[in-house]
Amino acid sequence: MIHEILPVGPLQCNCSIVGDEATHEAMVIDPGDEIQSILAIVRKHNLTVKQIIITHAHIDHVGGAMKLRAATGAPIFLNQNDHDLLKMLDIQAGWIGIAPPGKVEIDQSIGSGDTVKAGGLSANVIFTPGHTEGSVCLYFPAEKKLIAGDTLFAGSIGRTDLPGGSFEKIIESLHEKLLPLPDDTVVTPGHGPQTTIGEERENNPFLQRS
Repeated sequence: MIHEILPVGPLQCNCSIVGDEATHEAMVIDPGDEIQSILAIVRKHNLTVKQIIITHAHIDHVGGAMKLRAATGAPIFLNQNDHDLLKMLDIQAGWIGIAPPGKVEIDQSIGSGDTVKAGGLSANVIFTPGHTEGSVCLYFPAEKKLIAGDTLFAGSIGRTDLPGGSFEKIIESLHEKLLPLPDDTVVTPGHGPQTTIGEERENNPFLQRS
């Protein structure tokens, strides 16, 4: 499995380029910005991007999706519950003082029970509302890797004070959907360093049951 993590944009969103070493098929997760740098990694590994997956519709995760689709022809996947946030990209751009990316079109909605594939790689879509209404994570069971978007961070969790956020929902998502994963699952958050499910179960202050 090829997995390169590229922090992009002013908020340093972790964009993941995930590829199958045998078939060179790939998926790109959360291409928020710096599309030329993402494409350079794609070319370095001689990959063909088959899908663009957005964990949630905040601008720092979805801002470069249309440019990447134009460059690769790959469809964009996002949970339909984030469509309202997608319509607010101009407002979101104002929050962080960047230029609006223009309209982003979604080719397919993804949610619980769905599977996304690139060559022999397969990831289960886990619906984890809380940070936004349509947040999803991707779990690669064979590799024990979780792409967590902004649901789980090393030592923290996603903020819930923005439109569509819910502290109760994110806590439920974490306890019901993510903590049951194996302790040695490597977690790639939407920002910051990697961690493991076991590490967060033991030490994340938001995940301790009183």
